[in-house]
Amino acid sequence: MASDEQSASTTSDVSTTETETEPESALETARRQLARAGSQLEIDDAIRERLAHPAKVHEVTIPLERDDGSVEVFTGYRAQHDSVRGPYKGGLRFHPEVSRDECVGLSMWMTWKCAVMDLPFGGAKGGIVVNPKSLSSAEKERLTRRFTQEIRDAIGPNRDIPAPDMGTDPATMAWIMDAYSMQEGETIPGVVTGKPPAVGGSYGREEAPGRSVAIVTRETCEYLERPLSETTVAVQGFGSVGASAARLLEEWGATIVAVSDVNGAVYDPDGLNVASIPSHDEEPEAVTRNADDVLDNDALLELDVDVLIPAAVGNAITADNADKIQADLVVEGANGPTTFAADSILAEQGVTVIPDILANAGGVTVSYFEWLQDINRRSWSLERVNDELETEMVRAWNAVRSEVDDRGVRWRDAAYVVALSRIAAAHDARGLWP
Repeated sequence: MASDEQSASTTSDVSTTETETEPESALETARRQLARAGSQLEIDDAIRERLAHPAKVHEVTIPLERDDGSVEVFTGYRAQHDSVRGPYKGGLRFHPEVSRDECVGLSMWMTWKCAVMDLPFGGAKGGIVVNPKSLSSAEKERLTRRFTQEIRDAIGPNRDIPAPDMGTDPATMAWIMDAYSMQEGETIPGVVTGKPPAVGGSYGREEAPGRSVAIVTRETCEYLERPLSETTVAVQGFGSVGASAARLLEEWGATIVAVSDVNGAVYDPDGLNVASIPSHDEEPEAVTRNADDVLDNDALLELDVDVLIPAAVGNAITADNADKIQADLVVEGANGPTTFAADSILAEQGVTVIPDILANAGGVTVSYFEWLQDINRRSWSLERVNDELETEMVRAWNAVRSEVDDRGVRWRDAAYVVALSRIAAAHDARGLWP
């Protein structure tokens, strides 16, 4: 998830007929999207050039003593893109395909995501190149604590605030908080978000990205004059995002006809009982365990449904399969599930695409709520968290919708217009240090 040497100015256009022989990197996609959106705004070229590059990328080596006494060395990254509006903010993933370019690209998306939600944060992303399934719980804890020590000078509640991502969870965040606090000599819960509530975490944080996907889907369907009670939905990926979104949409009246995990999809054109299907967090790889007929994940993407929610991995919709998408509305639950070329193809087909930087922004929004709770040492109820999230998501959706209506642009372009306008204004106000 191509070289970061390519200038954004050279990637502003791409043929919608090209085929993608290799997956598009997150960095390449982010820069292309920046160039496209920047061309629609009167943003100073210097600011646009600054936003095409990260402020810093930390690379560290992490020695780990395995349970059998052997020592293995892993590589970790923390990319910090832009902090003009506040501390860096973004997830931390443990995955074998973590790379510098992936972290930089994802950190750029976090910058846009925080700005479109009007949060006082910039963007960051990090990770360790490791398969977390190969680690025992004790090994994962030791790896996490050593990584925290290696990047300790780069993070902090007013500097850079990590959160869970692929392969990490609330326990991982608790270890980071503890390791950081022990070195600082005081308990500092605000150094990370996504922690267990017992140590300063927020209620509703794990479900928040999926909840925001559901809220945005509901608002967009209403805007398109499509009642949820008459809407069919397919969800690729039944992890924390996909499962939360599917269950909430089902509760609101939508018909969920297909959900999937890594092993494939269960499909029923008359509708599934989503509440009875375990999510990946509840029972890993259980979606298809009791299914009579199993579809592969590619087939799920091509189902004739009203709404498609790709909530699994990046690059799910590419130039090779975009013309097979039959959904009228795509709501991006995962980060970067649609490549730049595929986005153009979907636009030509008249498919509405709600971008990830808006749709799944519930995670970082509730992380902001958690940070506020930690700073003020005062906990919020789940009801308050969900009410506040509803308010913030609808407000952000309306800001993007206004740009769609006023400019006649795609939803992704409109979201970038909202985000870049706010970021550019902050850069313009602060100026450039000599």
